[in-house]
Amino acid sequence: MEPIEYERMYHAENQHWWYLGMASITCAILNQYFYQTKNLNILDAGCGTGAAMSTYLKDYGKVTGFDISQLALKLCKLRNLTSFSLASISEIPYRRESFDLITSFDVLYEQAVIKDTDTMKEFYRVLCPGGFVLLRLPAYDWLRGRHDVAIHTARRYARHNIAKLLEDVGFRTICLTYTNTFLFPLALAKRLLERIWLPAPDASDLNLSVGRFNSLFRRILSSEAPLATCMVLPFGLSVVALGQKP
Repeated sequence: MEPIEYERMYHAENQHWWYLGMASITCAILNQYFYQTKNLNILDAGCGTGAAMSTYLKDYGKVTGFDISQLALKLCKLRNLTSFSLASISEIPYRRESFDLITSFDVLYEQAVIKDTDTMKEFYRVLCPGGFVLLRLPAYDWLRGRHDVAIHTARRYARHNIAKLLEDVGFRTICLTYTNTFLFPLALAKRLLERIWLPAPDASDLNLSVGRFNSLFRRILSSEAPLATCMVLPFGLSVVALGQKP
């Protein structure tokens, strides 16, 4: 990811409709399985600037994070976080069977992850038996845009890709659905327009200011939260999966 994207992320995560809406969906899924559990040992793999660690993840237990970017970890410090380390997601520096829950939000798609299967094996190794892994990844390789260049996207995923990824490593799939379904037509239109009118070289989705629509878009995305826990949404901008180690 380009360094400037971490700065943009840090300033966007607490107010941008996408981050807030996806947090609602993530919490709905976590609450379905961990509603009365507040003592999980949680690893946020590729924690970025630490927004999830400093907000909703801590409601479920003790959270440890790591990231490969020193800049990202400096921004974690600005959130007053202390339980994090500098490490690669391909070589997780923790003992086997150390965590009850691993979260990984929009990480496996990056060019720095050479083989996503190897990373999933690392997740499997450090999870306790019966532990869970929660993934969020961008959907559809054909939906690439200028933002993918800025964040160094190597791959985007369909549901069947993630199902196979979980299965090949030994996880049991608990939940697997697309999200950001209701706003998908708008995003598709934006991507198609980008191919006609090329955006600036430093263009990023986090640069987009939707102004008064921010609250509306957040409510629309958040409205998918109860649906994501009880059904498979047929398409969307992201894929969310919950897998369990036997």
